[in-house]
Amino acid sequence: MVGRVNLKECLGSADLIQSSDPDFQVLDDGSVYTASAVEFDEKRSFTISLSDTKKQTQKEIPVLLEHQKKVLRKRHPKETVLRRSKRRWAPIPCSMQENSLGPFPLLLQQVQSDAAQNYTIFYSISGRGVDQEPLNLFFIEKDTGNLYCTRPVDREEYDVFDLIAYASTADGYSADLPLPLPIRVEDENDNHPIFTEAVYNFEVPESSRIVLEIEDSSFEHVGTTVGVVCATDRDEPDTMHTRLKYSILEQTPRSPGLFSVHPSTGVITTVSPYLNREVVDKYSLIMKVQDMDGQFFGLMSTATCIITVKDSNDHIPTFIQNAYEASVEENTVNVEILRTPIEDKDLINTANWRANFTILKGNENGYFKISTDKETNEGVLCVVKPLNYEENRQVILEIGVSNEAPFTRDVALRMTTMSRALVTVHVRDQNEGPECTPAAQYVRIKENSAVGTKINGYKAYDPETRSSKGLRYKKLRDPKEWIIIEEFSGSITTSKILDREAMTPRNDLYNITVLAIDQDGRSCTGTLVVNLEDVNDNPPEIPQNDLVICKPKMGYTDISAVDHDEPIHGAPFYFSLANTSPEINKIWTLTKLNDTAARLSYRKNAAFQEYNVPITVKDRAGQSTTKTLRVNLCDCVYPSQCRATSRSADVILGKWAILAILLGVALLSCVLLTLVCGVVGVRNKKHFPEDLAQQNLIISNTEAPGNDKVCSGNEFMIQTVNNSSQGFCGIVGSGVKNGGQETIEMTKGGHQTLESSCGAGHHHTLDSCRGGHVETDNCRYTCSEWYNYTQSRLGEKLHLCNQSENHMPSQDYVLSYNYEGRGSPAGSVGCCSEKQEEDGLDFLNNLEAKFTALAETCTKR
Repeated sequence: MVGRVNLKECLGSADLIQSSDPDFQVLDDGSVYTASAVEFDEKRSFTISLSDTKKQTQKEIPVLLEHQKKVLRKRHPKETVLRRSKRRWAPIPCSMQENSLGPFPLLLQQVQSDAAQNYTIFYSISGRGVDQEPLNLFFIEKDTGNLYCTRPVDREEYDVFDLIAYASTADGYSADLPLPLPIRVEDENDNHPIFTEAVYNFEVPESSRIVLEIEDSSFEHVGTTVGVVCATDRDEPDTMHTRLKYSILEQTPRSPGLFSVHPSTGVITTVSPYLNREVVDKYSLIMKVQDMDGQFFGLMSTATCIITVKDSNDHIPTFIQNAYEASVEENTVNVEILRTPIEDKDLINTANWRANFTILKGNENGYFKISTDKETNEGVLCVVKPLNYEENRQVILEIGVSNEAPFTRDVALRMTTMSRALVTVHVRDQNEGPECTPAAQYVRIKENSAVGTKINGYKAYDPETRSSKGLRYKKLRDPKEWIIIEEFSGSITTSKILDREAMTPRNDLYNITVLAIDQDGRSCTGTLVVNLEDVNDNPPEIPQNDLVICKPKMGYTDISAVDHDEPIHGAPFYFSLANTSPEINKIWTLTKLNDTAARLSYRKNAAFQEYNVPITVKDRAGQSTTKTLRVNLCDCVYPSQCRATSRSADVILGKWAILAILLGVALLSCVLLTLVCGVVGVRNKKHFPEDLAQQNLIISNTEAPGNDKVCSGNEFMIQTVNNSSQGFCGIVGSGVKNGGQETIEMTKGGHQTLESSCGAGHHHTLDSCRGGHVETDNCRYTCSEWYNYTQSRLGEKLHLCNQSENHMPSQDYVLSYNYEGRGSPAGSVGCCSEKQEEDGLDFLNNLEAKFTALAETCTKR
């Protein structure tokens, strides 16, 4: 500190104080301190700026520092020049005893400043105990600097008071920096040690052991830790006032002394291995703790420690008797025959007390079982498998007992064996029925054996006599009724021919259930298993019937065979073509594929059709069979396409369908005869009617008006379009060549329908004579040519129509149309065009809009 400036006289409301020289800092009370080591020759000046940010006012104080030339006894209060001087406090280390008895005020020490040599100094203090709680505990004389305490102090509440002493002149000038003045309160042993709990509860197993540890050539007993007691003391730590020592004042019951406590840590351990819960199960200890390291003048307190001895499995269960006897009737099961009580001194209803019984010897066949009764802790011996008096009239068992919990180590060392006892079980005889032993007996019979074949059957015996004499036999179950059982001997006789392949599922074993009955009506049931020896009585079979080969995509098809006999009478199979016509042998070849299959191949020149191929297959023993396969060599991509067509072709017509076909053929013949006669009589020049219909379809059930006409059987009546007084009944062929297609058009007014063809494959219509105006023209072809072509073509189409509508070519059958007018550039739009022009349908793309729908219908396939 280099001096103090009275800031309030300059600007009392200043809230911002700044120094123009960073080497000096100014505090709020006007004290000026050096911020770092400062050196200057004669003088140094700087400015202190004061600012009031709220009032927006500011003032500056110039400060001049110079070397002190002389010491002034009295400082002028208006003097602003700060003189640097080196001053020191003279503090004395200070302490006071807690709970002091006085007298008060108690002088603690005197505070002095060496500035008092030049100035009149006044002293003051602040801090806890002066202007902070506890208030007015200390005060200092202003003129002398004597520091006093006004009342006793508790160290546990205040262990030190950090006071700050000030030295200043009469005008408030700080002659020295504030001096920290700690006053320490010295501890007095005025607090008793206190246990953390009034009553401690610990548990220790009765099997606690004591071991000896060798350390520094001395033996130390190390026992089982029981628990830890702990105490606290409010006096000053790390002093004699808080150095505690633990001890046991009293043990109940008093003798013998079984526990000790570590004097410093408070750990309680056992000092004797003779803790026995069955004698004493609980101990009470009075624990003492004392400070001053346990000296007699130290303060002390006590607590209670309850130690419960936990049970250990240190007592093995023992049988009350060494030998027991029991009896049981033969053939009885799940009956209790004996109870064996035990003794165990361990705690009841714990794992150390509950018993586990076991049969050590004599139960190798598993006739007996021993369990524990949870309520009484007794062993319960039961029979779980029927005993036979004739085999075992007496059984001797050795049983043992142990606990659920393992024995403690000491007990296991002392007693290496468990408690044991002998049980003698007497088996009482019982008049029992026959025994079917073994339950399943086997005999062998060859299949296809003659009826009446006799074989040894099922044999039961009487356990009393150990023979089968006096027993009767009865058949309970015979699925196929193949055998007859003899009542007194049990032998069997075949009543039918046995077929191994007839059993479902196929099996070589045939089970017959037999009942054996003694003279008293008691019975037993057994099974007679007949092992059917296989005979090669089944030739191999070909499961396929119909085969489809898509030529040329498929070059062959595979054929497999199966044999119901055993494998020794089965594969490998031998395939061959049976005695067939030379044509079949020329087209088809058969090669071996594996032991059960062969490959059927055809030659490339084979025609598309259905073949009947007979194939012979033979097993290894020579048993053979021949089967004719229907092989369809089809022009297809997938075999399913030919199968669908084949199914359609196999449709069988009913009698009414056949009658309808015959009537249709008769009607068609009459129409053809009339048509042929009409064509022969017409030889005049072709004449085409005008297209009066203007390419419009006429409703088929509308008849145009006109006069009645007379039909001539040997000539056609030719009229012009405008002449409505005459007409003719029949069909007229107008040979129109347009776009490479020749058509036979319907005459105007013709409501005739006939599903036949005229000329070179055209569709035409003819119905009964209903009248109408027509125009006629001669056919381009002669009637003989037309008739010859029509007969074969019409027969083929009618045959396809009768097969199935699903047959692809059957869509090209005769359709009926009304008169469509004359002069169409495309000619006829019937779907039965000339066979040499079936692909010339490009003109359909240029039809007018009115015929688009009709063209799409006619060309749809």
